[in-house]
Amino acid sequence: MGEEISIAIGSDHAGFCLKKEIKEYFQDKGVRFTDFGVQNREAADYPDIALVVAESVARGENRYGILVCGTGIGMVMAANKVPGIRAALCHDTFTARAAREHNDANILTLGERVTGKGLACEIVETWLRSTFQGGRHAKRIAKIRAIEEKYSRCLK
Repeated sequence: MGEEISIAIGSDHAGFCLKKEIKEYFQDKGVRFTDFGVQNREAADYPDIALVVAESVARGENRYGILVCGTGIGMVMAANKVPGIRAALCHDTFTARAAREHNDANILTLGERVTGKGLACEIVETWLRSTFQGGRHAKRIAKIRAIEEKYSRCLK
């Protein structure tokens, strides 16, 4: 998949099996990743996993993150609370490409209950191969950062 990247990956219990498939896909492709849990299908709260993956990406320990829950909705909501994170829930390769090219998404979220393993791996590959286009999109990302800064000052 080109340049050497590191990916933080995590799931709750409802995304555990799809996360396992993505990890196997990464191993086959030689993609470096760190698994932040969970390690079984016992009930787990998605905000806990979303937080540790998002913090790892925000701190630069991993370039990208992938989060999986039942629908991907809870993970995307929780991850986007961390400043510097632009998480995108993608259901197809078109939205995966657009998330990277237009929105510079640094976390991808998926839903095990709505996305099959074959499609999920296609989405992951498309997302990782796509690059931010910059240009007119860069000013929009700057506006997102300004919103984060504004509200981080308000909350202190």
